[in-house]
Amino acid sequence: MRGSLQFIGNATTLIRYNGFTLLTDPNFLHRGQRAYLGYGLSSRRLTDPAVEIEDLPPLDAVLLSHMHGDHWDRVARRGLDKATPIITTTAAAGRLRRRGFRRSVGLENWQQHELRRAGGTVRITALPAKHAPGVAEALLPPVIGTMVEFCNQDERVELRLHISGDTLLDRRLDSIPRRFPEIDVALVHLGGTKLLGTLLVTMDGEQGAAWVDLINPHTVVPVHYDDYTVFSSPLDDFRHHIEQSGLADRVVYLDKGETRELLPHHLARH
Repeated sequence: MRGSLQFIGNATTLIRYNGFTLLTDPNFLHRGQRAYLGYGLSSRRLTDPAVEIEDLPPLDAVLLSHMHGDHWDRVARRGLDKATPIITTTAAAGRLRRRGFRRSVGLENWQQHELRRAGGTVRITALPAKHAPGVAEALLPPVIGTMVEFCNQDERVELRLHISGDTLLDRRLDSIPRRFPEIDVALVHLGGTKLLGTLLVTMDGEQGAAWVDLINPHTVVPVHYDDYTVFSSPLDDFRHHIEQSGLADRVVYLDKGETRELLPHHLARH
């Protein structure tokens, strides 16, 4: 198998391709435990992760969209190797370095970081995201989306994988498909997360379907939709709007623990 994507739960996935192994938004709390979201807010986990942190393979890097308790939790902080590079926002990288994760890399929008090994390169680009409407955005941690490009030894992109991060549908995302018109696989963070019962801070099903239409990936995998009490928009909401939009053939629904093969795009599209 050239590569694979495994859905672990919430926004946590394990991506393997061309000898690289990447983990996204590590969240290994168990059902009933609480994730802390700042300002005294917390949310109870409703599910268990499909993989325990001690059963992960060695990691080349962690891709962390932002510093929230359902994306970086106390289990990750204790259980991950402190030498693992963590690619994240500049704000989160500063906090992580102070906690001993010395190789944390903070990226501003459009900045890039490369991982190299004998077989090729992974190029990680930070992308715009918007975690809350209007002035409320200042109350939440800064967020990035990421574009992950797996390149062969000739620096040619074999696979382009996009992770939305926790974002709302917003004009600042319009530049992503202009810069990256060919996206093989996209992980979309859904859930319709509501803070204080009213403030929508992640895409619901309707926004998620519009996001797929905007970003235009070849394949979409929905994540981050049923693991916490703060989620208000179930996966069926997304499924309904995707079908209405005529985009159902793009979506791959993975159960927790399920693995999907990742192919180079010149194979994946035939």
